[in-house]
Amino acid sequence: MTIFGKNLWRAMSVAFGTFLFAPSAVTAACLGDTESSVRYSFAVVPQLPPKLLYQNWSPFLTSVGLSMGACFDLRIEDNIPEFEAQLLSGRYDFAYMNPYHAYLAKDAVGFDPLIVDEARKLSGIIVVAASSDIQTVHDLQGKTVAFPAPNAFGASLLVRAYLQSQNVTYQPVYRETHSNVYRQTARGFAHAGGGVNNTLLREPKELREALRVLFTTDGFVSHPIGVSPEIDTDTREALIKAVFALVKTQAGQGVLDKIQIPKPRRSDYATDFAVLESLSFSELKSSIGER
Repeated sequence: MTIFGKNLWRAMSVAFGTFLFAPSAVTAACLGDTESSVRYSFAVVPQLPPKLLYQNWSPFLTSVGLSMGACFDLRIEDNIPEFEAQLLSGRYDFAYMNPYHAYLAKDAVGFDPLIVDEARKLSGIIVVAASSDIQTVHDLQGKTVAFPAPNAFGASLLVRAYLQSQNVTYQPVYRETHSNVYRQTARGFAHAGGGVNNTLLREPKELREALRVLFTTDGFVSHPIGVSPEIDTDTREALIKAVFALVKTQAGQGVLDKIQIPKPRRSDYATDFAVLESLSFSELKSSIGER
């Protein structure tokens, strides 16, 4: 079903057509001090296409690596379930993850959150095509709703928890990334899609105008940068110091804006994420790797 005209769809395809399909894993080796023998792996949850994530994160890791005298190997997996599997197996030294991942990784391998944004909140959203006749979440009864992955926190768990609370029965489909969900919803391959406020704001204007936000959940502490228990205290403090130094310059602030941590602060698991232990996702969470 085509929801909007051929001319608009052609323009959208030119603007962001390369991001319509499932991503491929990206590994960028040694970002930072290229003469250093100190290497760390740094994974980023693949909410967005890998090329875009690389563009956003490589300047950050280069700057932080130079400050620390270390190099980072940036890892962007094919999809969120694969990221989860690697994270919960203890494969990463550092990772940028969603709040639910922070809870899972703390429990599974002792990962600690280091840095979060001071003010930015993560809200799940349900989007529909701008021209859709769907006006309330109850209109989604029996409809197809796209999500990035079963355990995506804001885009899937929070949204599905709300739909469950409203007794809305729907057909879930999983489309790997937030970007794919937005595009397939706009094109009419799904009646609605789950996302988060922060990723939608970073999409091209043409796509944002082709969508309408149907519902927004309450806000939670957003994605942290976390660290493996294998990483020593001095290294942790060096990374935190390097991140805080970026705030002091206009160029550094631009780097932080790209990774969605414009106002970094130290994170504490008990303060920021332990609340998730009391929330019941038992009927919603899926096994790692499930689509």
